[in-house]
Amino acid sequence: MTGVWVLLGVLVLGGAAGALLQARNGRIRAAKSTKPGAPTLPGRVSAALAPEGVTLIQISTTFCAPCRHTRAILSALADKTDGLTHVDLDVTETPEVAQALSILRTPTTLALTPDGREVFRVGGVPRGQELLEALKPHLANA
Repeated sequence: MTGVWVLLGVLVLGGAAGALLQARNGRIRAAKSTKPGAPTLPGRVSAALAPEGVTLIQISTTFCAPCRHTRAILSALADKTDGLTHVDLDVTETPEVAQALSILRTPTTLALTPDGREVFRVGGVPRGQELLEALKPHLANA
């Protein structure tokens, strides 16, 4: 009988953990306040920033299945939105980039201004319409 209770407990805890992870997937989080002054970004990220508007930096890895879905969503959004640029950085060979940006999972999408300031980040596959709503105040002709 003890085995049944242990099995039920594991199933309940597993279900709760799965529901929590699913709820957090694609959630937009505002940037954490950082020290005043210019942000320190890895060279690959600084070089990818657009001169105006917002750049969506997607942090991916080679074998990440959700990264392909994220790439499709962000590319389509950037194609139809003025002032929005999408860049996909694969950090498989350069994990120090992910470490410098405090990335713990892929895909993670960072919304950055031309001066490198982080506006927000999304862990997991973003929801297109929510992302567009969050971007509107930061785009010139929103």
